[in-house]
Amino acid sequence: MTKIKTFDGSVFDIADDRVEFAFTGIDGFAKRAFDYTTSLSLILFTLPLLLAIAVIIKLQDGGPIMFSHKRCGQGGRLFPCLKFRTMRTNADKALEELLARDPAAREEWHRTRKLKNDPRITPIGRFLRKSSLDELPQLFNILRGDMSLIGPRPVTTQELDRYGALLAYYYAARPGITGMWQVNGRNRLTYEERVIYDAEYVRDWTFARDVKILVKTVPAVLSFDGAC
Repeated sequence: MTKIKTFDGSVFDIADDRVEFAFTGIDGFAKRAFDYTTSLSLILFTLPLLLAIAVIIKLQDGGPIMFSHKRCGQGGRLFPCLKFRTMRTNADKALEELLARDPAAREEWHRTRKLKNDPRITPIGRFLRKSSLDELPQLFNILRGDMSLIGPRPVTTQELDRYGALLAYYYAARPGITGMWQVNGRNRLTYEERVIYDAEYVRDWTFARDVKILVKTVPAVLSFDGAC
C-alpha cells in the first residue's frame, strides 16, 4: 500500500491497481450531460470570439490556426487535445536549441514542463495563454467525449511517470479544461502538487464541487492568477 498526504490533511492509502473508474452510473451520466450541454452553449456564445482569434492567428504568420497534441485520456486512451496555436511555426526546434544552451531553462522545463519566459510564444499567443483563451477549442474535445469541463489536467505520455502510485486516479476520469490545480495557484504549483490535486479531485468528486470549481475558474482566469 502507498500512503500520500493531501492538502486537506487526509491520506491516500492505495494499491497501484485498485482504483476503479470514477463517474459511473447516474453520476457519470449527469456529469457527461452537464459537460455536453454547457460546452455546446459556450461554443455558440463565443463563436464570434473564436472566429476573431482564428483570423488574427492566420494573419500573424500564415501558419496553422489550431495546434493538436496527443494527450492521455480516461483509461489511458490517447486523443488530440486542441488549442489555438500560440507558438512560432518552428517551435520544436527553438525549444531544443534553448534547452541545449540554457541550463536554467532546462531545469525549469524538466520540473514543470513549462517555461515562464518561453521564446517560442508569439505576441498574440502570449495574450491567449495569459487569458486562457487558447484553450477554448477544447470545448470541441468535450463534445467528442475526450474531455470534461472539470477534471485532471490533460497530460502527455511522457508525464505519466510523474503520477507514480496516483496514476490510476488520473486514468479514472476524463481530463478537464479546468480543475483543482487551476483554481489553486495554477503554474505557481509544483508538478507534485498538481498530481495530488488531480487525484484528490477524483477521489472526493461531487457535482457540487464541480460547480464550485467552475465558478472559481472565472476570477482565476480574469486575474491571470498563476498564468504563464
